[in-house]
Amino acid sequence: MPAARLLAFVAPAVLAVSLGVSGPAEAQAHGPVAAYAGTTAIPSVRRAVSFMTTAPAPGGSLVLPLAGAADLDAVGTLGTGERAAVARALAAARFSYAGGQTLSLRGIGEWDRILVLGLGERRDSAALQRAGAIAGRALIGETGRVTVLAGGLPAVAVAEMAVGLGLGEYRSDLYNSAGRERAAPQPTTLVSDVAVEAEGLYGRRGRALVEAMAWTRDVSNEPANILYPESFVARARTAFAGIPGVRIEVLDVPAMERLGMGGILGVGRGSVRPPRMLIIRYQGAGAPEGGPLVLAGKGITFDTGGISIKAGAGMGNMKMDMSGAASVTGAVLALARSGAPVNVVAIAALAENMPGGNAIRPADVLTAMNGKTIEIISTDAEGRLVLADAMVWAETNLQPAAIVDVATLTGSVGTALGDDYAGLFSRHDDLAAQLGAAGEATGEALWRLPLHPSYATDMASTIADIKNTSDGGAGAGTGAHFIGEFVSRDIPWAHLDIANVAYGGANDTKPAGSAGFAVRLLERFVLDWRPVARGPGNGGD
Repeated sequence: MPAARLLAFVAPAVLAVSLGVSGPAEAQAHGPVAAYAGTTAIPSVRRAVSFMTTAPAPGGSLVLPLAGAADLDAVGTLGTGERAAVARALAAARFSYAGGQTLSLRGIGEWDRILVLGLGERRDSAALQRAGAIAGRALIGETGRVTVLAGGLPAVAVAEMAVGLGLGEYRSDLYNSAGRERAAPQPTTLVSDVAVEAEGLYGRRGRALVEAMAWTRDVSNEPANILYPESFVARARTAFAGIPGVRIEVLDVPAMERLGMGGILGVGRGSVRPPRMLIIRYQGAGAPEGGPLVLAGKGITFDTGGISIKAGAGMGNMKMDMSGAASVTGAVLALARSGAPVNVVAIAALAENMPGGNAIRPADVLTAMNGKTIEIISTDAEGRLVLADAMVWAETNLQPAAIVDVATLTGSVGTALGDDYAGLFSRHDDLAAQLGAAGEATGEALWRLPLHPSYATDMASTIADIKNTSDGGAGAGTGAHFIGEFVSRDIPWAHLDIANVAYGGANDTKPAGSAGFAVRLLERFVLDWRPVARGPGNGGD
């Protein structure tokens, strides 16, 4: 686009957005914030974790991870009578020792509770973390100490089980005073003949991952009167405070106006909560040369749909429409706290989508940071708008080795994949393969979906460069296509649509609310990263 035409197009758009945000929004923000003063989540206290070569005296809860009946005979901590009682119970229950299967027993010996945990045949990281999480969640109501007899498992397996136990302990009842205001639970001790090695592995990486997952879930589960763009930034600053190698930059409304970020500014126009673009850079000692890996997340702290308002049923879940931003921030937090030798940047594109008097409308035209014009078909297709500006900023300022964006973008991805996989889109096969491998390793599975050339036609506008949604058809694919239009073809890029897996009801590994999906996947992806050649790729449009 010629410079004169670009300026003519951007200036009015930026002025209009500025009038809608930096005036009323900045002036009014302190009123609503003050109204919620004193509403603070009750801290959740996690169990301390230790590793020992000998078991402590009996008492509290005992966890027996078993892969088969013969494993029980090797458990030296149990007396002859206790072992016989457990064996009878397993036989009576027809316990199969499948991965994640449990049997809870009480009244045996001096133990308050014995939890038998099936290990199954899989012993990879995902299976061991899942088994640990099931045990941690099963014991969440117990306040006594927990002893895990992990003899016979290698050090890495013991450390992964400890991670799982920590993940399973997570509680989403942030404001339930009756549930969370209680005595701190006593410690968890993992007993193993390789305790020193396991403790080292857990201390270097595992503990950071548990803490980052808890942070991600907490901010995702917070109600929108507590968690909004400015408070998300504050929470991130606190989480990263004092960590070496971290730099944080925040773009406020005036800064985004100067850059011409009409996408994110347009989304935020209807809210008294002004948008923010949060950039967290982490470069650890020994990080390889080259540009950083960029992880960009959709951060809609509440999504009403805007003028294209959503139905009321289930709208409360839209407090978690910022799960992509939470997960990319959490992944970098895990890497930074563990001192990982990587170069990575998290970008959280934060806005609240409300139907206020200044809100954008269907048929409006916005101009993104790169000058590309966008016709608004639905104001409920807003996540791609904030990510468009994030993509352009990352490419312009960071010379990234690759960009991965994460978003609760479309309902249609759940129609295609259910809740078993998140959707993966990419023009670059090698990048897609690395993400898929990380998903397999962590149990956060991805399924690759196409970027068909026909999506360009579906998204063509008669008045602007592109529409923000198509008329029916492949909603997840056209949404991915839209985001990809704001990344140069030669930059390795992938889009993860996690709308169907980011949150949900309680199950045997998590409470209701956020799953913290993609934190572990992205942490593993960055650690295992192999450079991908620049070029247009061969994975679609």
